[in-house]
Amino acid sequence: MGQRIFRRVSLGIMMCVLATGLVFAGSPLPNPPHKGEGILTVNIQGVFNAKVSLSPFKGLKTVEPIATVADVRGNKSAKIKIPAQYFPGEFLLRLDYRAKEADAPYPAERIIYINQQNIEITVNPPYINNDEKTKFNSGEKENTVFSAFMKENNAKRMPLDLLRQFLLSYDQPKSKLYTEGVKEFEQRRVEYNTWLANQAKIHSKLYVSRLFQFQYIPAIIWSGDAKERVNQILKNYFEGINFSDPLIIRSRELSRFMDGYMGLYGMQATTVALRDSLFTQAGSVACEKASKGDPQVYGWMVDYFYTGYESYDIKPGITMLQKHINNPDCFTSKKQQITQRLESMARLVPGALAPDFTMNDNIGKSFKFYQWKPQARNKLILFWTTTCSDCLKLVGELSEWYKQPANKKKLDIVAINLDEPEVKIGKWKAVIANLSSWKHLHAEEGVNSPIAREYAILSMPVMFLIGSKNNVIVSTPGTIEQLVKDLK
Repeated sequence: MGQRIFRRVSLGIMMCVLATGLVFAGSPLPNPPHKGEGILTVNIQGVFNAKVSLSPFKGLKTVEPIATVADVRGNKSAKIKIPAQYFPGEFLLRLDYRAKEADAPYPAERIIYINQQNIEITVNPPYINNDEKTKFNSGEKENTVFSAFMKENNAKRMPLDLLRQFLLSYDQPKSKLYTEGVKEFEQRRVEYNTWLANQAKIHSKLYVSRLFQFQYIPAIIWSGDAKERVNQILKNYFEGINFSDPLIIRSRELSRFMDGYMGLYGMQATTVALRDSLFTQAGSVACEKASKGDPQVYGWMVDYFYTGYESYDIKPGITMLQKHINNPDCFTSKKQQITQRLESMARLVPGALAPDFTMNDNIGKSFKFYQWKPQARNKLILFWTTTCSDCLKLVGELSEWYKQPANKKKLDIVAINLDEPEVKIGKWKAVIANLSSWKHLHAEEGVNSPIAREYAILSMPVMFLIGSKNNVIVSTPGTIEQLVKDLK
């Protein structure tokens, strides 16, 4: 909740990491590669013990661990059975180890790729990402090839990236030096992309070859200004991505790639209104491109943009997604949420009657919203949690603003906490101890509670400014600044 999905990236950095322009289709991979379960064997060395867990990636996030082995002693092994539906893909291997018996557990993590082979890895947890001390079994391919590829890739990209940075910052574009630099860059770019394509072809039977496409460096029209170069890159951004390959959503690389895409749009946003317009345009283009590919990739793309739009409260973007969730070829996991959000956008608008509700407050008294008639002209409903950093920031800002006597005359506040499970309630009570002038309610089922469903709360914080006398929605401000503006 409150997570910023669309990352802003500077132009210089973006020019160094952009990756698009070439399709690395590869050979078809067996699906599933195992008839049954696969086996990951983890040999623990150099520590007293470790808890071993393995989690698959879907985009930037891991899902629940496939398995956890609670106590693997030093010089012993853990065997993790991996169901076939998770192959091939990117996984997070986590070891919570104790160097000595009296020590507290300390985490160590490494990304690994698993495809057609049962694999064995020998690990000294403090050095889990040191390839000299972390060894895979002889004949292991996915991780060995990817590690070797990245080492060679980084060496080949370094001079290209330095040359590109020089050209971006050089202030005499009509000079002979600049012209020669552009020529050298283009020659090296073509050579690099040719090498990249050959690597994908050589290793086409491996899952990791699908990830090479995200390293491709597109052509740049150096004769234009910075804005023209960005627009050209955006125009060509997806040309090399194989949206027909559902395996690309089993890695973090597609999410990183999309964050770079959104960073280019974000750089151009000078106002909130322009940002919303640009991000909506970005989603429209990307979802249209993905719609021509595999339904799973198409659905992933819709999920990605919905999560971002919900985080930034970009209503035009959410509306844009409506046609995609109604497409039977879009395997989105967010259809119900998007539909609910669209319905709430049509129902919970300024001028509409706010839904009534009855709940117990923090001291156990029944609170009936419609019957609550505070002295101020308006009342504010705030939905929040203590685990949401944006929520805590808004609560702090609202608390400071509300300390002014003149502001207390403008509205009264009812804060509805959606923390769950019960173990987090202590933190909620600690926070509200300093907010005694507010009304405090807690919905035990969190975002699945009746009040959250009634107000279509899917992410937080969310505010509703409502007239005290008529219970009509005045506005749904997204920031404290917008709230102050709406009160004038």
